[in-house]
Amino acid sequence: MRNKFLKGLKILLAEDEKNLSSLLKNAIGDSFYSFSVADDGVKGLEMFKKISPDIVITDIMMPNMTGLEMAKEIKKIDKSIPVIILSAFSEADKFLGAIDVGVIKYFIKPFDPDELLEYINSLQELIQSKIIDLGDGFSFNKIKKSLYKDGRYISLTKKEIQFFELLLGHHQNEIVGYEVIKENLWKDEDVSDERVRTFIKRLRAKTSRDLIQNIKSQGYFIV
Repeated sequence: MRNKFLKGLKILLAEDEKNLSSLLKNAIGDSFYSFSVADDGVKGLEMFKKISPDIVITDIMMPNMTGLEMAKEIKKIDKSIPVIILSAFSEADKFLGAIDVGVIKYFIKPFDPDELLEYINSLQELIQSKIIDLGDGFSFNKIKKSLYKDGRYISLTKKEIQFFELLLGHHQNEIVGYEVIKENLWKDEDVSDERVRTFIKRLRAKTSRDLIQNIKSQGYFIV
């Protein structure tokens, strides 16, 4: 169960000590879906925006932008993202700043990579509470409003995201009717049932025909 959870995670490590970043990647990197490394806070923030990781691990002191500064910017984008700080003992006075930013854990260097791996595994309930399993490898992250297939990000339009939120906001197998879909996605526009069907057809083309079910003349639901 642990391996399955970890294998679905994207990890971002921001660390300017190349020996430590290489050590961690070699020791635990293969445990995850992906393990990306940035060597300063600026690159770390850029990479965060690009890959949308599940967990961020960062050194507290780095050139160009510190780990705390990077974490603060990341929290503006996604306040729910778990951030883990790596720190030398001499930097202990900065831990209060880490708490203010919303860091959930810090490790004092040197530390055992397996301890870090075990802690990440302990975050399973926290991380999965914001992820809805849709079956057949599909999952929807409620916080990030993102759809994934086997861990791979699937780009959705604003209306497609609203559609998923609408269907997932109802009980399992509960049909969402055409009128409700129109009112939520198109507001005051005069939209035909045919336009709704065309919208669904395009969405199925980029996901799966089996992901979104429908009852003829009634509406749609996600199993």
